[in-house]
Amino acid sequence: MVLMARRITSSFPSGVMVTLIATLLLLQVPQTFCLTTLYGNDHYCNPSSITPSSCANHSIRYPFRLKGEATNCSARTYELSCESNHTLLLHSDLVGKYYVQQINYHKQTIRLVDSEIQEDNFSFIPRFIVNYRNLSRLGYYWYGTTTKGVAIVNCEKPVMSSTSYLLLETSSSTCSNNNSNGTASSSKISEYSKRYTYVKVGKTKAGDVEGSCKIEQMFLTSWPGPNAHDSNITISCADLRNVFLSGFELRWFNYSTIGTFMILIRVGYTLLSYMGLWRGALTVLGTPFVVAFLIYKWRRRHLSMYDAIEEFLQNHNNLMTIRYSFSEIKKMTKNFKEKLGEGGYGTVFKGTLRSGRHVAVKMLGKSKANGQEFTNEMATIGRIHHVNVVQLIGFCVHGSKRALVYEFMPHGSLNKHIFSLEGSIVLSCEKTYNIALGVARGIEYLHRGCDMQILHFDIKPHNILLDENFIPKVSDFGLAKLYPIENNTICLTAARGTLGYMAPELFYKNIGSISYKADVYSFGMLLMEMVGKRKNLNAFAEHSSQIYFPTWVYDQFNEEKDIEMGCASEEEKNMAKKMIIVALWCIQMNPGNRPSMNKVIEMLEGEIEQLKIPPKRPLSSPERVTKDCEDNSSQTWISTQSGE
Repeated sequence: MVLMARRITSSFPSGVMVTLIATLLLLQVPQTFCLTTLYGNDHYCNPSSITPSSCANHSIRYPFRLKGEATNCSARTYELSCESNHTLLLHSDLVGKYYVQQINYHKQTIRLVDSEIQEDNFSFIPRFIVNYRNLSRLGYYWYGTTTKGVAIVNCEKPVMSSTSYLLLETSSSTCSNNNSNGTASSSKISEYSKRYTYVKVGKTKAGDVEGSCKIEQMFLTSWPGPNAHDSNITISCADLRNVFLSGFELRWFNYSTIGTFMILIRVGYTLLSYMGLWRGALTVLGTPFVVAFLIYKWRRRHLSMYDAIEEFLQNHNNLMTIRYSFSEIKKMTKNFKEKLGEGGYGTVFKGTLRSGRHVAVKMLGKSKANGQEFTNEMATIGRIHHVNVVQLIGFCVHGSKRALVYEFMPHGSLNKHIFSLEGSIVLSCEKTYNIALGVARGIEYLHRGCDMQILHFDIKPHNILLDENFIPKVSDFGLAKLYPIENNTICLTAARGTLGYMAPELFYKNIGSISYKADVYSFGMLLMEMVGKRKNLNAFAEHSSQIYFPTWVYDQFNEEKDIEMGCASEEEKNMAKKMIIVALWCIQMNPGNRPSMNKVIEMLEGEIEQLKIPPKRPLSSPERVTKDCEDNSSQTWISTQSGE
C-alpha cells in the first residue's frame, strides 16, 4: 500500500495531490468549525442550539420560533405567535394572518388556514393568499405540494363546457350570511352581481374562460371536496367554506449556498498555507476560480429583465388576471390595426375578445428600469377591483414583448374633454363634478381600501379614463408604489411623476416628508384644470396675472370677485365653487395642510357654506420647479413628461 501511494503521488501534480488531501481532511473537520470560520460567530446559526417550544399540539423548532424568543437564529427563522390556543403565523410581507394547522418537520411541510374564516360564515371569500415570494427571504424556498389553484368565476350565462367547472349554489341563505364584518382583504359571495357563479379548479388559461365570464377571486387550497371532473356537479357555499377550512399546504427546503465547496476553499487555503505550497496551488487552482467568479458576477449584472419579469409572475401567481400568448394579442388587435393613443410607457391599441367585448391593449416599449413599470402595474392593479379604477383583464410576456390588456374606455382620457381636443364632448359642470368625485373615490380606495396603501404618483387628466357613461377610472400604474398602511411617510430614491402635477416635497426635502399627500396635491391640480378647462400654467393667458391659474383663482376668491366657469344654474355654480375650494386645499405647499382623500370626498359631498378658503396662497408657480429640474443634471427623474 505504501508503494502504491508513492506511485500515485509521483504521477499527480503536487497542487492536485494537496487538494485531494485537503478534501479527505475536510471530511474529518466538524462542520461547526468550518461554518464559524467562514462566516463568523455573528452570522452562524446552529439549529441544534435552539430550544424547542410548543403551542397547543404543535412543536415549534427551527426554522420557526415563538414570538419573543431571542436566539442566535432569530434572523433566520419565521416568527409564530401563540394566540387563543392557535399557532398564528406572523410575517411583515404577508397581506393577512394564517393559522398553522400542521407542521411536519420530516416532510418539511406546513399547512395554513386563513384566520378570517369562521364556522358560521358561509359567504366569506379570501381575497389574497400567501405566496411563495412572501416566505423566501430567509434562505428557504417554498412551493406547493398538494395545493391547487381555485378560481371563483362569475358568468352572465351558463358555461358551455362543464370541464372542471362546479356550479356554486348561491340561492341558499347561507351564501348571504353576514355574521362577520370581514376586512378590506375579504369579500362575500353575495357581492357578485352576475347570474351564474362557478368554482373553477386547477390551472386557468385564457381559452378556459368564456366571454361572458369574469374571474372574481383566486386562491390556493388542497381541495378535499367533490371530484371536479364529474359532469353536472354543483357545490354549496357550505362545501366551499369547508374547502377554505382545509387550508393549503406549502413545503420548504433550504437552498443556502453554504456547502462543502465553499468550506473547501477556505479550509484548503489554510492547509496549503501551512504546508508552504500555497503559491503553486494558487496558480493552478486560483485561475479557474477567478474566471468562474467573474462569469458569475457578469451574469448577475446582466440578468435580463425577461427573467426578472418571469420570476415576478411565478411569485405572484394569485393575481386575478389571464395570461395571453402573443399570437392571441395579435389576433385580438387584428395585428395592431387600430391605435388609440401613445403614452410614456408604450402604445395603446383597440382589441376585441372572442366574446365580442372591446379591450385596450397597451404594448409596453423598451424598459429603462428592468421591466419595473410592468411589474408595478401587475402588482398594483392586478390585485384590486373598484368601479373608479381601470380593470386589468390580462397580460402577455413573450421575450422582449410585454402587453397589458385593460377594459376599453369608449370616451378615452379626460384631458381630451377638458382641453377641448378634437372629437371631444363638452362636459357640463354637473358631469365635471361627478367625474371629480369619482376620481377622488378611486384614489381614496388606493390609499385606504386595500391591505397595502397604493400611491399612484402620476395623477393627471391623461391618466383618467372615461367609460360609456362617463364614469372615471384611474389608470396607468407604471409609477405606483406599495407601502404598508401604517407607514405615514415613505422614502424614494428619485422623484416620480409629471411636471405640473408633482407635489413640491418630491423636489424639495425641506418642505415636508413624502406620503400619500403627494397624490392629494396631484388631484388638486387636476381639479383646477377640470374647473378652468385650461392648463394651470398658461403663458398665453390674456392677463399676466392669469398665467398661473391657481394663484389667480385664489386672489379672485379673496377679493370676492365672480369667476366665470360657464355653469348655467346656481346649483352648478356651487359645484364648481366647491371644486375650486377643495383644489386650493389640496395644493397647499405644506403637505400637513392638505386634507386626506377621505376628507376631500367629504368636502365635495358637503354643503358649500361649510367650506372655508385656505388661509395661505398655493404654490406661486411651477416655473421655478421646472427650471430647477432642467438645471439639476444630477437628479434622476422617473418621469418628466408634460401633462398631455
